[in-house]
Amino acid sequence: MDILHLIDRLEELVGEARRLPIGAGIVVDRRRVLDMVDQMRAAVPNEVKEAARILEDRDAILTRAEEDVAVRLARAEEEINRRLDEQSIVQEAQAKAAMIERDAEARADSIIRDAQTQAQSRLAEADKLATEQMDEADRYALEMLRRLEEQLSVFLANVRSGVDQLASREPAGT
Repeated sequence: MDILHLIDRLEELVGEARRLPIGAGIVVDRRRVLDMVDQMRAAVPNEVKEAARILEDRDAILTRAEEDVAVRLARAEEEINRRLDEQSIVQEAQAKAAMIERDAEARADSIIRDAQTQAQSRLAEADKLATEQMDEADRYALEMLRRLEEQLSVFLANVRSGVDQLASREPAGT
């Protein structure tokens, strides 16, 4: 479930809450709020899972690149051996084999660099997104808790004032 959707649902829950008769406080079902917070926590790790999947994809790409290099090197070696058997073109075969080997290594290095760059980019992107969403959820939760604290302070002050007024009315003999 999308974290922004869960935040919207939490906001709806606060909006639907009953108002207290004194002050600006509201009554919120604690279980529903805690359930919503649990759902928000569960929604965040999807980005982390996505980052792990990206790393697995990177490993698969690296493996394919290594296999491609091995195949190309094997072909180059076969070509070298075949040409070495032909006495008249030994030097040409060596030059061609070196060129094929360099080309295969350059292609493999390029594929590996591209895969690593792509994997790092996706991982950084997923990490940034997860961090932003966690920060936003924390800011929202902190704001809601501060509002609740203010409302509870006002409510407590009103209760104390009522107790003080009633205590001041008690008969002198009691």
